[in-house]
Amino acid sequence: MSSDARLSNSRFPRAAAYHPEWILAGGSGGANPLWLTEWLSEELDLRPGMRVLDLGCGRALSSIFLHREFGVQVWAADLWFSAKENMQRVRDAGVQDAVFPLQADARTLPFGDEFFDAVVSIDACMYFGTDDWYLNYLARFVRPGGQIGIALAGFLTELDAAVPEHLSSWWTAENPYCMHSAAWWQHHWERTGIVDVSIADSLPDGWQFWRDWLAQAAPGNTMELETLETDAGRNLGYVRAVGRRRSDVELFPAVVNIPEDYTQRPMLRNV
Repeated sequence: MSSDARLSNSRFPRAAAYHPEWILAGGSGGANPLWLTEWLSEELDLRPGMRVLDLGCGRALSSIFLHREFGVQVWAADLWFSAKENMQRVRDAGVQDAVFPLQADARTLPFGDEFFDAVVSIDACMYFGTDDWYLNYLARFVRPGGQIGIALAGFLTELDAAVPEHLSSWWTAENPYCMHSAAWWQHHWERTGIVDVSIADSLPDGWQFWRDWLAQAAPGNTMELETLETDAGRNLGYVRAVGRRRSDVELFPAVVNIPEDYTQRPMLRNV
């Protein structure tokens, strides 16, 4: 076993088995993808053979982790990161028969209705999931009774008033208006009636895990590191939410295209 203790944390025993160089090489944001995936998985019902969509998978570390730890099949979808590179990472991990990378936009997914048993999104849902219509769109790809789970950076409570002074420099630079609290995500989902939310909470001491990750993955990001230290968990952290698609709710049909129906009409009056 490697003696390299970087990114080894007793809070995440599954993630601790993975080499820090592999994790750092596959990181793509302000969170350790394995830590957040392990935390989210504690509230998911994952069983071998299930079909799971990892939406916004980055460099597919979370996808590989989900298959190795739970035996699920994973479709690793991301818009920004190369499916070719992710496929090589998947091959190197020896899981090419169960993890399937693809480059896809979260708003135009190439899957059939009710194809997945679960959808997960690790530190990505803020980029598309805040749209009021999005859950209705995403839920059609999950079987009734299937789960949708997210874990991502957020606020412990909503910042409805002025931005706190100690966050102002970071806020201007990063523009985190899409970040929200667990309570916000719970309300955002529950008001649709599409899912029953089983949990919406924040990770205890999440800001410290955020800081510890950045210190290893992006030590040059001094603004974010200093902001986390100054905030010290007053506002910033990690949040998660898990919902189960209700079988008694009919989804609003997706509009794929509008049929042509043009008939010439006079344009002006009195002509």
